[in-house]
Amino acid sequence: MRILCLIIALSLLLPGKVIAHELPDLGDVSQVTITPYQERQLGLKIMRQIRADPSYMDDSEIASYLSNLGHKLISNSNEASVDQLFEFFAIQDPAINAFALPGGFMGFNSGLIIAAQSESELAAVMSHEIAHVTQKHLARMIAAQKYDWIKSIAALAVAIIAARSNPQASQAVLVASQASMIQSKLDFTRNHEKEADRIGLNILLDAGFDAQGMTTFFERLQKSGRFHETGAPSYLRTHPITYERIADIQNRIRDMPYRQVSDSIDFLLVRSKLRALQGKPHDAVAQFKMRLEERRYSNEIAERYGYIQALMRNKKFKQANAELTHLYQLLQQDSTTPELRGHQLGATIRIESKNVIAGAMIETLAASVKLANKEMDAAFKIYQSALKIYPQHRALTHGYAQALIQKKQVNTALEFLTRQLNLIQNDPKLYELQAQCYSLLGDKMLEHRAQAEVYFLKGHYKAAADQLKTALQNDNGDFYQLSSLEARLKQIQILIDEEEKEK
Repeated sequence: MRILCLIIALSLLLPGKVIAHELPDLGDVSQVTITPYQERQLGLKIMRQIRADPSYMDDSEIASYLSNLGHKLISNSNEASVDQLFEFFAIQDPAINAFALPGGFMGFNSGLIIAAQSESELAAVMSHEIAHVTQKHLARMIAAQKYDWIKSIAALAVAIIAARSNPQASQAVLVASQASMIQSKLDFTRNHEKEADRIGLNILLDAGFDAQGMTTFFERLQKSGRFHETGAPSYLRTHPITYERIADIQNRIRDMPYRQVSDSIDFLLVRSKLRALQGKPHDAVAQFKMRLEERRYSNEIAERYGYIQALMRNKKFKQANAELTHLYQLLQQDSTTPELRGHQLGATIRIESKNVIAGAMIETLAASVKLANKEMDAAFKIYQSALKIYPQHRALTHGYAQALIQKKQVNTALEFLTRQLNLIQNDPKLYELQAQCYSLLGDKMLEHRAQAEVYFLKGHYKAAADQLKTALQNDNGDFYQLSSLEARLKQIQILIDEEEKEK
């Protein structure tokens, strides 16, 4: 996956001498020979390979945070067209890297998110990548190569995934040589990088972030490559960030007034959650415990949240429950935490008149801790209270539906999922849970209907069609349900036929 990401990345760390104040003119961005539809379909094909890889982080909270941050940047900018689609996701990889794919897909390594010491730094990287998409840099490169390298990328993706199960595979040498060849075709021009820096900086400023975040992050990466040569990622050595590039950004922000921007609590919690997922579970627990004992943290709430995440990962459920009490006691002392009347945290903390609700991520974790300790009533009270405040938080909706199923309240879970799907049609997890409900109720037709949507949303059109055909074979529906199934099968078959034509 690391090699694949480097191959198809629109890397923010590519070389190029930048001349201060010289703005490139790359022409009309609409004048590319690949259509937005073709670009999106290519991105979907690549995403199938990425989603199938274990390093792809199917974590709704991390994905939602990245999506919220990305759309905050986009919505405050005039750079993106209204029909441009974006999708942000995370990769479990300690290397500091971010990349954009055809069709507006953007990946961020966990190592990069953790390395960002402020939300403005992470937003700066994201703004740079967004600029590459809005300026059609990748579409131009695809058009210039006339698709010569697309089949090579597809073949290479298969080779990389196959090599994961057999690290000693002889094809590894071939993969490396192919990667080097294809990478040379994907490098940005100097003008591309210059334009992405300039427009990315404008996107960052328009969204209200600190412009210094761009220079501080680039400077730290540059120092990492200079002082830790053997430990730095290879792309940092082969594609260094130049002093000229940093100087150009500094010149642009020199006369701007200082802007102090506080990090959002979600940024701090996401970084802590990612740190809790690093390495072996017991090592993660030890590291959080040591930092808390030595008071080496910038935010105690986020640090204790990460500690509980690490304990849960290490299956120390009782200890996680005890630490959860400490976390809520800390939140009660935090004057910035909003209040919620009647909130309960199991039998440990109960304040009838007034208590805190800590934010969707903490509430989701609290409910998970209670479920793990078989405190079902406490978990349900947390879910129900939190969903009143955060009704669209995906992890809360997933967790609540799973808890209902676990408690054998399948019909209630199904009603809840149906309401959610009326609002959100692009969440495969909701369809997975819906399929599970129909399975428990013995409704094979609707089970396969729901599973078809799971495959469709993940880009597996043939598998989706197979599920719909199986659903039709389990005919137990009314006229309208059968008509809907047949119509959906026709829609997906059109997409399958279009894919076949492109091969």
